[in-house]
Amino acid sequence: MIRILIAEDMHILREALVELLSLEDDLTVVAGVASGLEIVSAALEHRPDVAVIDIDLPGLDGISAAAELRRRLPGCRVLILTALAKPGVLRRALGAQIAGFVRKDIRPAELAAAIRTVAAGGRVVDPALALVALEAPESPLSQRETEVLRLSASGAQPAEIAERLFLTYGTIRNYLTSAVTKLGARNRVDAIRIATESGWI
Repeated sequence: MIRILIAEDMHILREALVELLSLEDDLTVVAGVASGLEIVSAALEHRPDVAVIDIDLPGLDGISAAAELRRRLPGCRVLILTALAKPGVLRRALGAQIAGFVRKDIRPAELAAAIRTVAAGGRVVDPALALVALEAPESPLSQRETEVLRLSASGAQPAEIAERLFLTYGTIRNYLTSAVTKLGARNRVDAIRIATESGWI
């Protein structure tokens, strides 16, 4: 029996996924959560084999939550469900060593098959998303610039980001300035827009 955790903030969609997957003889949903911040604690409690995670979650986005889950519970494989077909997002997911990445409009039988593949140690990537990712330019931002810009996009101020990352205020300002310059943006808000639209944060 493959044990599954579902992370989806839309209640009706989360319940639908639970119902659909419960129809499969070899799949059982052991936990359902509505935010990225709940994923790790629920996984540690219920020990799923596969976590099916929506990419756009409140509190902590699906990829960041998946990366944390991999650190805390490496035996749990992650399958990302997304409506965001942005190449940078797929690159981030693969960089976080996520096992699967599929669109939300996938058919139920295909989703069940993807879960089985991931649980068996395989990888599943939507072919159309993979093609887009291969054709798109890579992010010019460093890992730290990306992290700082992502935190800024979530509403955190430079002083708060500095505290969270154990860096100085001036260092955070420098990362934000270099991100704005690399992206050819007018300001920090424009840099966040460009990076978000490109799927780099």
